[in-house]
Amino acid sequence: MANTGVAQGSDRAAHAWIPSYPSGVDWDMPLEAAPLFRLMDEAAAESAGKPCCSFLGRTLSYGEIGALVDRAAAGLQQLGVVKGTKVGLLLPNTPTFIIYYFAVLKAGGIIVNYNPLYSLEELSFQVKDSETELMVTLDLKVLFDKVEALLSDKVLKGAVVCSFTGLLPAAKAVLFRLLKSKELARPRSSPVRDRIRLESEVLADPALFEPIAIDPMNDIAVLQYTGGTTGTPKGAMLTHANLMINVQQIQAWAPELLYGQERSLAVLPFFHVFAMTVVMNLGVKVAAELYLMPRFVLQDALELISKHRMTVLSGVPTLFNAMLNHPQIKSYDLTSLKFCISGGAALPIEVKERFDSVTGCSLVEGYGLSEASPVATCNPLDTPPRRGSIGLPLPGTIVSLRDLTDPSREVARGERGEICIAGLQVMKGYWNKPAETAAQFAGPFLRTGDVGIMDEDGYFYIVDRIKDLIICSGYNVYPRRIEEALYEHDAVEEAIVIGIADKYRGEAPKAFVKLKDGVTVTKQELMAHLEAKISKLELPADIEFRDTLPKTMIGKLSKKELKAEEAHKKRP
Repeated sequence: MANTGVAQGSDRAAHAWIPSYPSGVDWDMPLEAAPLFRLMDEAAAESAGKPCCSFLGRTLSYGEIGALVDRAAAGLQQLGVVKGTKVGLLLPNTPTFIIYYFAVLKAGGIIVNYNPLYSLEELSFQVKDSETELMVTLDLKVLFDKVEALLSDKVLKGAVVCSFTGLLPAAKAVLFRLLKSKELARPRSSPVRDRIRLESEVLADPALFEPIAIDPMNDIAVLQYTGGTTGTPKGAMLTHANLMINVQQIQAWAPELLYGQERSLAVLPFFHVFAMTVVMNLGVKVAAELYLMPRFVLQDALELISKHRMTVLSGVPTLFNAMLNHPQIKSYDLTSLKFCISGGAALPIEVKERFDSVTGCSLVEGYGLSEASPVATCNPLDTPPRRGSIGLPLPGTIVSLRDLTDPSREVARGERGEICIAGLQVMKGYWNKPAETAAQFAGPFLRTGDVGIMDEDGYFYIVDRIKDLIICSGYNVYPRRIEEALYEHDAVEEAIVIGIADKYRGEAPKAFVKLKDGVTVTKQELMAHLEAKISKLELPADIEFRDTLPKTMIGKLSKKELKAEEAHKKRP
């Protein structure tokens, strides 16, 4: 079903970004709503002999993965998965994730992504809230023990447990069993064995799966849990069309990606929406070979890029920054990279410029959120960078800046406003939360909680998140502005700015800084650097040096832990 979505019937002339669009990309291009599993079906049919994924030395073709998807879909249906059944994936980046992701969708189920590092309490909340019935995991103790506890507590009805060593080349599998057997669980002897199905049992039945009729615009493909703009975990209902169309939008933005010829380093975890769409789904859409990393190891990542001539790399700013600060960065050949996109946090212009210089590839910043599948805007690949810009809206996407106190009203051009998004990639709503869903929208526009401005050429810039705003002596101070100024100092590798309680000003900014290895600088020197770049009101009340700064699972700098630390301090 072809659909031009928001672009249909809209006033092209009203959109300032269209004249700035990259050559060869059409903002009102047709976008097709289709079942998401068609991505794998088409790749398996058209590129059966091409490599799909490489994992720790073992490579599986699209034909092999496609056949396993069909067998797993049939097995899941035999286990009772029907249209709408919630199936959780508690998995690192492995072929198992790809197989069961598409198998669940093909069987008619709904994917619920789980972070493998979640505590039992966090997992239990999400299982209950999402009504997950079945969990797919590996027989690694670090994962299985949590699933077993959920089954024992009757929070979860059933589980499919897959073999980790079965994913490895034969020699590595033998060595793992010999040297690391303590890391493997024993699901066959589990006290809840009656509610566990081994993958061998799921794949044993030769029965064919029963095709399921999917309404792409309305049927949910994934429940993606997110804190949204409030911090309270909610399941964003992403339909088949939401995710399928976002892949098309991103593919259109990168016409240089050649079908069946790309190699992508899958280092971001697939359970995160950015990696799920931009790494896995886009990779399958263009029949790329995905080199799967179950966890990020900087040395290994650089070696893979250099040895296997990677062409695609998606990451967060801290990942690119870590690469650039590796002491032997010049010994690795990264010039094969041709499509690199950064998301999840603001990309400092200094990091972009250094990365471009080292690789010859233009690293571009994109912007989005879980509720938008996730990508909404991106910088063009073929134009000079604009400092601090998150780019232009993707095809079929409208970005509207709304009044911070009345989101029903659009602000005048040049004014700050809340970034609001309309497009076919925008979620259906939050699972079982109608009130929160209503509050998240202003008409057809998804409210992001980010404050932005648009320049005369239609490029958007984030000023800051609404909730991160620091009210200092009655004036608005934006942490991102201070962070960007800190990054301009040669000694600064990473920086976070938060608001802290202040006796005189109510709130004041405080900076946390990680310096580059082997470099020293004093607080006074950094303050002198800032005085030349920001106003006196914006100067931090304190600068604290740290050996490391807190990060989320995907490597995004995290303010939450630092805010919690400061909240527990007794301030004057």
